[in-house]
Amino acid sequence: MTKELFGTDGIRGIPGTYPLDDATLYGVARALGKYLLEIGAKPRVLIGMDTRESGPHIATQLAAGLADDGVAFLSAGVITTPGVACLVRQNKFSAGMVISASHNPFHDNGVKLFAATGMKFPDDVEEHLETEIHRHKGRETAPHGVPVPADLSLDEEYLEYLRGRAIPGANLKGLKLVLDCANGAASQLGPALFRSLGAKVIAIHDQPNGRNINDGCGSLHPEKLREKVLETRSALGVAFDGDADRAMFVSASGRHIDGDGVLLAAARYLKSEGQLRGGRVIGTTMANLGLERVLDAEGLSLARVPVGDRYVLEEMLRSGANLGGEQSGHIIFLDDATTGDGLLTALKIACLVALRGPLDELVHGLKVFPQTIVNVQVKSKPPLESLPLVSAAIDKATSALGAAGRVVVRYSGTEPKARVMVEAEHAEDVTLWAETLASAIRAAIGA
Repeated sequence: MTKELFGTDGIRGIPGTYPLDDATLYGVARALGKYLLEIGAKPRVLIGMDTRESGPHIATQLAAGLADDGVAFLSAGVITTPGVACLVRQNKFSAGMVISASHNPFHDNGVKLFAATGMKFPDDVEEHLETEIHRHKGRETAPHGVPVPADLSLDEEYLEYLRGRAIPGANLKGLKLVLDCANGAASQLGPALFRSLGAKVIAIHDQPNGRNINDGCGSLHPEKLREKVLETRSALGVAFDGDADRAMFVSASGRHIDGDGVLLAAARYLKSEGQLRGGRVIGTTMANLGLERVLDAEGLSLARVPVGDRYVLEEMLRSGANLGGEQSGHIIFLDDATTGDGLLTALKIACLVALRGPLDELVHGLKVFPQTIVNVQVKSKPPLESLPLVSAAIDKATSALGAAGRVVVRYSGTEPKARVMVEAEHAEDVTLWAETLASAIRAAIGA
């Protein structure tokens, strides 16, 4: 069965329209409630959200569905996505529901579901839930909301958990940090975490108003963070996205460090401590070729999986690896958490800077190959190999680049787009083949 509602990161859409209309939201909660009742007695669900203005209304509809199933729920209010995953696991909730569209603009929103393990539900469970959601939608149920008061004590519990994950021996007292909170879920939690550890925190984009989340700030817009780091002569800059499940960095010199750099710095530290299981790092098809080469030179390996932190986690669990992540800043430290956590990642890197020196030195030797991603709006998503024009273009580009580059063409898991990634030693090859492939897709299935 092909999933219609669940993408790689939950259900996404525009509030008030399918699949985030009241009837579908209510159906999501009813379906989850029924499933939880079937697998265990007296289930409890934790609800959390980012700072979008649509979040509170969506929460009332989800709460109504749970209440009508007789399922108890508790709200953490505004909290990060990994914060919910952590609290679900720590407090033995049956499931977690996060209302967020991550790095998307405020007018989007979504619902992410977590199992009792703090991990996303597997594909077969999501397929089962979809069947139940559609079944509920066919019933005449008047939309009604249920109040969702927040238990703010959960914030401190999550922060205490994070503080316990600091690298032993690292002293953050006096370390000057700039935090770009994206006007999102990290706006209070991020500064609170680092100030409680003695760091000097300069917070920017930490005044959410419901509409300014990710608006020219955060992990997708590191320019202002770089300016602030250089202006204040800070040791490190960190940019979160709206729900703070990812983090990007700026070094003291103003260098932008993405998830590939974080994986390299973390892998080197874990290897030096004899803690990098299997001598391997799990990345995705988007990981830069430069990361693969520098790891190989140091006797470590990079295993690639499809894009999506769920696939990174699945491979980590399968292979026994304890470090993995995505170029976009989702990093999973499996010894500490079951999901990518921007605050945890920021804490680890800040600790490494305090222990071992500037971030530039922690990623020395990483040559970033020129890479571009072109998004093509599509009207449908047939298998790429079924499109002769596209298939031929991919083969031609792959052959021309050989070992000096890579081509990855895939569909977005959350939007009607095809994503074309081309990476090569020479920028002109990147531009040429990216446009060639994008043109072939537009001709075949362009919207």
